[in-house]
Amino acid sequence: MVDEDLMKRSDEWYEKAKKEGKLKANPTEDHKAGLNALQHPVRRGILRRLGEGRMSYEQIKEEFQLDDMHASFDLRMLEDTLYIEKEEKGDSCEYYLTPRGEAFLENVESKHEH
Repeated sequence: MVDEDLMKRSDEWYEKAKKEGKLKANPTEDHKAGLNALQHPVRRGILRRLGEGRMSYEQIKEEFQLDDMHASFDLRMLEDTLYIEKEEKGDSCEYYLTPRGEAFLENVESKHEH
């Protein structure tokens, strides 16, 4: 079942993030930071697009018509709130959803589609 698979990957990912010190100690602060990150429509759009597959920094900049400053800011905010992760490949990098990002799309975005 898809939900069970997502739950299992999510649990494993949360344990790894906790061990690496990526989660905020206070869950309320963690939720507040996440809500703040997702208030901007471009960042929600980036999550929706990454739900379709990985993208490079340049692809994200081009698709969302962002300059370097805005692209870096938005991507860093999504990384810091653990909705996306970055994989560096040589002198380029790709962004992809974390289980938290996937859960957002599954549980929040899908319920607000028109």
